[in-house]
Amino acid sequence: MFMAYSINKVTLVGNVGNDPEVKTFQNGNKVVNLSLATSERWKDKESGEIKSNTEWHRIAIFNVLLADIAEKYIKKGAKIYLEGQLQTRKWQDSNGVDKYTTEVVVQNYRGELVLLDRSNDNNSLGNYEDQNKSSKSSKETSNKEITNELDSLEDDIPF
Repeated sequence: MFMAYSINKVTLVGNVGNDPEVKTFQNGNKVVNLSLATSERWKDKESGEIKSNTEWHRIAIFNVLLADIAEKYIKKGAKIYLEGQLQTRKWQDSNGVDKYTTEVVVQNYRGELVLLDRSNDNNSLGNYEDQNKSSKSSKETSNKEITNELDSLEDDIPF
């Protein structure tokens, strides 16, 4: 049997590395750009030393509702859950040399964004989350449940 489908889906949980940068287009739509750090820690079997590795991801949010939430509530250091798609775009620098950038893109009517910090500011997000029909996890699982699940994960890797 031949499958003609493919999946381009990225799920990240991490800390925001910079305050979001908001750009507004002539038609009034926005894009919010930010960087997201994902880290892993493990215990080295030979030395017993705790080691870590951090990856940085470029994020571009085009979803109107999620862009508004990111602009108003996300600050540097915030912990977020994000779903989007990988996209690579080509551009030229000032010398005419082709450059490529790969980023996680949250398109209109796709993707998810959940603020995982336990601050009081997140309580005001309820109205936004209810309006966003594309955000399934915000309706199925509260921020507190996701945070509790993440907190219960162990850092030791079994191999």
